[in-house]
Amino acid sequence: MAATSVPAPLKTFKIDRVDCLQDNYVWLLREPGGKVAVVDPSEAKPVAAALEQLGVKPDYILNTHHHWDHTGGNEELKRKYGLTIVGPKADKDRIPGIDVALGEGDTFDFGQLQMQVFDTPGHTRGHITLYFPQAESVFPGDTLFAMGCGRLFEGTHAQMWSSLSKIAALPPQTTVYCAHEYTQANAKWARAVNPNNEALKQRQQKVAELRSEGKATIPSTLDEELATNPFLRPKDKDIRQTLGVSDSASDLEAFTAVRRHKDNF
Repeated sequence: MAATSVPAPLKTFKIDRVDCLQDNYVWLLREPGGKVAVVDPSEAKPVAAALEQLGVKPDYILNTHHHWDHTGGNEELKRKYGLTIVGPKADKDRIPGIDVALGEGDTFDFGQLQMQVFDTPGHTRGHITLYFPQAESVFPGDTLFAMGCGRLFEGTHAQMWSSLSKIAALPPQTTVYCAHEYTQANAKWARAVNPNNEALKQRQQKVAELRSEGKATIPSTLDEELATNPFLRPKDKDIRQTLGVSDSASDLEAFTAVRRHKDNF
């Protein structure tokens, strides 16, 4: 599987995308000093092929959560390269081969760059999000998708809303490298719940064009998500009216209605 170079805000912070399984994206990160990290390797062979194509060896695996389609390549890649596996402290017993366990407020030195960690439970109880402030880049795993968010397999609506709020508070120019190509389906749903959002309509058209050409829709920017992702827009009157949520309801109540609508869409 070939590695595909994708935009990175910091010129010396190189990011490549590896397409895995049916719709997973694995991210290869290369920092200015030459350290290499693999984010959420669902399988080993395509990742190893991409690393060989780039002529680099990985120093780290960075896991956001325990699901097999994010950790399936951990142990094979560790055997092959002798790398260090970094993952969520709250879920360390379910991360294959984990060496370093991190949680809310922890930092990790990735060469010349610092990675900040947020606990973002909801999709799973031990999910973390990885933020590189110097590179204006965030890797939310399955917490935030383009125009979507992860299903609540192990957490609560309150936990997920709190988790998304942490990501939404980052600088709007932050580039969002989520883990799945769900964007076209998410856009169809988002239009149903937020039908009068012109920015959303335009984004849906752009996504349709990209997918018709076989191109990825990821990464996005946080600014785009704040403008078009219903899960980040519980205050929106159009969304509340569509879902029958009163103006006096809390953001959590509105978010809960949005998540339940998506669950049944």
